[in-house]
Amino acid sequence: MTNPSSRLLNLAKRIQALAETGQHYAPSDYDMDRYQELEQIATEMIAVATNNEITTISTAIAEKNGYRTPKVDVRAVVFNKQHEILMVKENADGCWSLPGGWAEVGFTPAEVAVKETAEEAGMKVEPVKLLAVLDKKCHNHPPDILYIYKLFIECKPLNSNIDTGYETSEAGFFPLENLPPLSTPRNTREQMEMMFAFHRGEVDWPVIDR
Repeated sequence: MTNPSSRLLNLAKRIQALAETGQHYAPSDYDMDRYQELEQIATEMIAVATNNEITTISTAIAEKNGYRTPKVDVRAVVFNKQHEILMVKENADGCWSLPGGWAEVGFTPAEVAVKETAEEAGMKVEPVKLLAVLDKKCHNHPPDILYIYKLFIECKPLNSNIDTGYETSEAGFFPLENLPPLSTPRNTREQMEMMFAFHRGEVDWPVIDR
């Protein structure tokens, strides 16, 4: 069940999105003023909920394209013949995650999974299938400034090479019973268990949050 602080953060993000959309379609100066005030209130709420400065929030969520949409995070799920999963150690927090990152304009989600695995783990992979589309608010992640969907894509290794990239300091394969410390903004223990369940054929795919 979502805790109250996470619930309030998600409501603030929703208010901010509606305020931004309203500014794009506002029929009068009066309406524009009200939507701008709502956006400022929502920004302050997000700052309090995430323990950030208002200027940090304003910079991070600035989009102004008329209609705010979720950010999309793509993660590659790669197993070896020993049924271990590929993970990388993030320079950002010193913890471990599945290779991945933000979806990029001009790349399909599958292409992003391939690209990120090569850049972060030095491994060539081939995308196989979509495993899950998850809404970050439905899972035990720490609070985030942004509203995020997470795509998990199963990939087949094409070689056994492992290396690191400019965002990672280590890479390796791990069994479920011996996972390293997880970078929880990127993946949770429950999500890792889900990926292993997929690998064992115990879960139908794709999984979506309802």
